[in-house]
Amino acid sequence: MRRGCWEGKAGQGWAGKAGQGRAGAGFPAVRGESLLEGQPTRVLLFRGRRAGQAQLSLSRGLLSRTAMISQFFILSSKGDPLIYKDFRGDCGGRDVAELFYRKLTGLPGDESPVVMHHGDRHFIHVRHSGLYLVATTSENISPFSLLELLSRLATLLGDYCGSLGEGTISRNVALVYELLDEVLDYGYVQTTSTEMLRNFIQTEAVVSKPFSLFDLSSVGLFGAETQQSKVAPSSAASRPVLSSRSDQSQKNEVFLDVVERLSVLIASNGSLLKVDVQGEIRLKSFLPSGSEMRIGLTEEFCVGKSELRGYGPGIRVDEVSFHSSVHLDEFESHRILRLQPPQGELTVMRYQLSDDLPSPLPFRLFPSVQWDRGSGRLQVYLKLRCDLPPKSQALNVRLHLPLPRGVVSLSQELSSPEQKAELGEGALRWDLPRVQGGSQLSGLFQMDVPGLPGPPGQGSSTSAPPLGLGPASLSFELPRHTCSGLQVRFLRLAFRPCGNANPHKWVRHLSHSDAYVIRI
Repeated sequence: MRRGCWEGKAGQGWAGKAGQGRAGAGFPAVRGESLLEGQPTRVLLFRGRRAGQAQLSLSRGLLSRTAMISQFFILSSKGDPLIYKDFRGDCGGRDVAELFYRKLTGLPGDESPVVMHHGDRHFIHVRHSGLYLVATTSENISPFSLLELLSRLATLLGDYCGSLGEGTISRNVALVYELLDEVLDYGYVQTTSTEMLRNFIQTEAVVSKPFSLFDLSSVGLFGAETQQSKVAPSSAASRPVLSSRSDQSQKNEVFLDVVERLSVLIASNGSLLKVDVQGEIRLKSFLPSGSEMRIGLTEEFCVGKSELRGYGPGIRVDEVSFHSSVHLDEFESHRILRLQPPQGELTVMRYQLSDDLPSPLPFRLFPSVQWDRGSGRLQVYLKLRCDLPPKSQALNVRLHLPLPRGVVSLSQELSSPEQKAELGEGALRWDLPRVQGGSQLSGLFQMDVPGLPGPPGQGSSTSAPPLGLGPASLSFELPRHTCSGLQVRFLRLAFRPCGNANPHKWVRHLSHSDAYVIRI
């Protein structure tokens, strides 16, 4: 009997044991069992020369009590209720959703706590794809248990609806309610296994409009949608795991993405203060469950500063963890991951790298500020240099620069016609749709800021930045590029389909900014 699987976009949630029975209608799940039906997964953290020196086992005490919730609802980013389900009738009805959103928006700061309470009612929520997934309870239950449940529900909705978003939920209301009826009975968890639920779900998903090559405005995971890399439309990867009964032409496909988030802090003198890379290898499989596949990583990939492999420069990360379905018997010798994933989406591997990138930072900013206190004229000259290889490029680059209060006008001189800049919400937004590696772009921005106080002891004209200017932040996407240097060498499938149609394999590498901050 296989162990439970660590699944979900954020790597959270336990899938059930294969073939495990479900509790009968009206009967709560047996207390003392794991929340989401499987045994807790194991996470291997590798440091040092040999893989597997440190092993972290999640505490069974975390899920010692079965989660019981009173309500579950999904809100849009504006607080509109999309889904509402009351399991026990003991928490005040639909007004609870409005109460939650008022408490959420009334909190200071951008980051809200995932656990809040009002009277004897507790709110636990996660935010996913711009939606709020919220559970309420009046019982004294571990919040981590409910966070696991919400994360697993987000994965289930993505698997059965194709993707998780406001439009997808609105089109599949009946399917979502059917899933909730099967997953939760009187507020108690019955099962969260995608495989087990296939036997009970009858409603078919309503998918979005077909993909068009003329609709290439966004870049989504599991299939590139850029004009330079039309490898696979994202609509192919965002289709539901369950094929339509009327459509017998569903393809056997596998989508593999290596996604890295880059966080950087650069001082005003150009020195690097902090750099951090959080990486994931994400898999979405439409093959039959149990189909074996092998993922080959870069042979020079090493974990920890003391481990060296190969003759060239090593690709090093500080720590790494794997999905529990990954077999590591070939990882130590050949850097090959072998697994038999279930249908749907899962995170195969996570890794982290701090303070030591093998390649230069993708962008450098050189600002120059001139301020005339007498006339209130502020001049900002920005030169942005892209240090990517010449054959690489950055897409959807945006520079966000907070400005002093009272800016009344903006004049600009940009180095290329495809750029644009505008004022909005007290900041300068400089948009560059595409930046080629090895190039540099510049912009001269002049603004009128009447009545702005300056630094003490300065003359009428100074190069010191005024109060309220900066720091600048960059957002961008780097297709076919990883900051750590990690690459997928091959993706091999042992699946043998009936007929002549071989499974389609799509592999993509992508890096994007998480917090790229440059002080002025």
